[in-house]
Amino acid sequence: MLGRAATAGAADAGAAGDAGGARRAQQLPLITKAIPSTGERLPAVGLGTDKFGNSERAAIQDEIARMQQLGGSVIDTSADYGESEGVVGDVLAALGIRGRMFVATKLVASGGRFFGADIGGRPSFERSLARLRTRRVDLLQVHNLDGVDTLMPLMQQLKRAGQIRYIGITTSEVDQHADMVGYMRRYPLDFVQVDYSIANRAAAMDVLPLARERRIAVLINVPFGYGSTIEQAESRRLPAWAADIDVTSWGQFLLKYVISHPAVTCAIPGSTQTRHLVDNQGAARGRLPDAAMRRRMEQFWDNA
Repeated sequence: MLGRAATAGAADAGAAGDAGGARRAQQLPLITKAIPSTGERLPAVGLGTDKFGNSERAAIQDEIARMQQLGGSVIDTSADYGESEGVVGDVLAALGIRGRMFVATKLVASGGRFFGADIGGRPSFERSLARLRTRRVDLLQVHNLDGVDTLMPLMQQLKRAGQIRYIGITTSEVDQHADMVGYMRRYPLDFVQVDYSIANRAAAMDVLPLARERRIAVLINVPFGYGSTIEQAESRRLPAWAADIDVTSWGQFLLKYVISHPAVTCAIPGSTQTRHLVDNQGAARGRLPDAAMRRRMEQFWDNA
């Protein structure tokens, strides 16, 4: 769910080209967080795929292979991300690593125009399975809250049948947070996916506290604010004290702020290039900010 500007900026904001820094980051402990409903642990930084396309297949294959080598496993896609599901499925099959990755996709009730076919609900899910070249997905999410009440019985049935492991809902819009909170109270969700960044903390007021209360895992989209946040960061000097949390770039600074929230399970910044991914994955290593450091990061950001 991350725009191209953010994808490009994330790696260029600091040490993306610093091979020595990348090697040092890999020697630090991997940060993992538990899914509250099961205790299964996930690496704290994954990969968003809304810009994946066949024209970049070779680069994407290199990128996903590198992510797996670095310890990352979470890949988030959707039925309406163009060619994304097909590219993800083909790449995972070519690499032979499907069993090591946590694959999340999405569907809607009303359907959308997917390559000329107007489908939603179960037909959309069956198409996702075919594109992803798999018999089940780890997480199935209702995209942008489109048809939660309609789809929830189907998703619960799919979970009982073993075709999905976890159920979730998503939004990337602050205006939908109140509706998301209502669904979180109404249904036994395993995951929510929501927009959150150091420049957009609205979710910390409602969605994230309720997720902790109801033991729901949280994926974070647009952690770089569709590019605006990383663009602001590039005009500033990275504070020297960022080294205290093993941060060497602005992308890592912004991601570590996000994944250090106690309710957050994993952030999924978008990327189509390996050098961008390596920098982002560096945020899943080493020390996380504690409450005092998070306040310091907020104050630095707000006052700059």
